[in-house]
Amino acid sequence: MNDYDVVVVGARVAGASTAMLLARAGLRVALLDRSAYGSDTVSTHALMRAGVLQLSRWGLLDRVIAAGTPPVRKVAFHYAGAETVHVSLRPSPGVDALYAPRRHLLDRILVDAAAEAGADVLHRTTVTGLLRDEHGRVAGVTTAGPPFQVRARFTVGADGIRSVVARETAAPVVHQGRAAGAVLYRYLSGLPDDGYVWAYGPGAAAGLAPTNDGQTCAFVTTTPERMRGLRARSAEAAFRTLLNVAAPEHAQRVAGAEPAGPFRGWAGVPGYLRRPWGPGWALVGDAGYFKDPITTHGITDALRDAELLADALVEVLTRITPAAVALARYQAARDRLSRDLRDATEAVAAYDWDTVQVQALLRRVSSAMSDELEHLQTRPDRGIAQGIDGFLRPDSLRARS
Repeated sequence: MNDYDVVVVGARVAGASTAMLLARAGLRVALLDRSAYGSDTVSTHALMRAGVLQLSRWGLLDRVIAAGTPPVRKVAFHYAGAETVHVSLRPSPGVDALYAPRRHLLDRILVDAAAEAGADVLHRTTVTGLLRDEHGRVAGVTTAGPPFQVRARFTVGADGIRSVVARETAAPVVHQGRAAGAVLYRYLSGLPDDGYVWAYGPGAAAGLAPTNDGQTCAFVTTTPERMRGLRARSAEAAFRTLLNVAAPEHAQRVAGAEPAGPFRGWAGVPGYLRRPWGPGWALVGDAGYFKDPITTHGITDALRDAELLADALVEVLTRITPAAVALARYQAARDRLSRDLRDATEAVAAYDWDTVQVQALLRRVSSAMSDELEHLQTRPDRGIAQGIDGFLRPDSLRARS
């Protein structure tokens, strides 16, 4: 392969979005992933307002809708011993509804958009290490199957929790969480579409999210220790037990729905925040920032941070802003927009709250989401290839001229 401006490792939401935006800016981009094109992955699916807004701004929301992803216009919050709270979504610019697309669909849409913008995409390609120049600066990647090298001015790690890029650069952890939740979920057919349903009971939570093909993603979550104990009997027993604890109002109709696939699980990992940049490298998505999936905000975070990083890299690669300045700005924006939601999520994932406490925590989550949405609403639309100038801040454009 030829040399590139940027090689992105990982072609899921964060990596494919970053590659697409950089290619739309006119940069030479390679996007590599070890998985097959269009493959599925563990996910809670649900997009929040900010995630829907990003897809709309990038001109991709219509593809999600055209694939039959059902619109979500109402959300119900169930709490043990308290009244259910019903929320109706008010449409706003770019956000007519919420959506929970299957990951094999969403990832494929983003990868296709990256390829259409000019990125070179390779699946079934495993990155095994990093190239470095004579000064120790990261200068690309090495791969296996087949083995070759991809040289690039910047290497982006969007390769998840077990990121090769994070490992090989020894990216320092700047915040380490303690709480983690274990998740068990499956797809069901035959459930009525009641929008998003979130439920919270003693030491457990559950959710229902309507997705593609008339199916619903139904999940339960609790502490890893409790989940292991319950799953020792069977996944079915664990699922039913936790659903009865968290969402007894829905347990009977869920039990009557038709399974559309096997159970899938997530053992739980405490959240963390890594420093997301260094000489010749940067991190985005779960590679740099991970929090428990209980607040179903991971996809939305990835879409947000992809644009924050792409903007910074455009400034660096056009030599308008030094890397240390632009990437420190990226880190600061990521951390500021994540802090309140991260802290509230970790408190929810401890599963040591009562109903009053979890209601207060979810109000903090809602407030943090509103701040994030406000930030993204001020940014320009990026639905087409705009070249470098379309990605630069006004002060950077003045400096360039």
